[in-house]
Amino acid sequence: MTNQPVFHKNIRISGRVQGVGFRYSARSMAAFYGVKGFVRNLPNGDVYLEVEGESNQLEDFIQWCRQGPPRAKISFMDVYDGEVVGFGGFEVRS
Repeated sequence: MTNQPVFHKNIRISGRVQGVGFRYSARSMAAFYGVKGFVRNLPNGDVYLEVEGESNQLEDFIQWCRQGPPRAKISFMDVYDGEVVGFGGFEVRS
């Protein structure tokens, strides 16, 4: 990372997002865009992510989240700011 400020975003995604490889695709895309954090499935069928990175990295990653992997169908997505945690990488959580 450069000396750009780091931001934290919480993302909740609804639709056909479980059973379509969303979490593992998100991990690959996080590496591609250089963001850190985690992704996990929620009991109600949603996917929840917390990500950190520079503004442009987060914008690109969030744009990918609006589509997700090929078999996903996003019906709703909520993105809101959070406190920077300082994640060391990106992980898939259960």
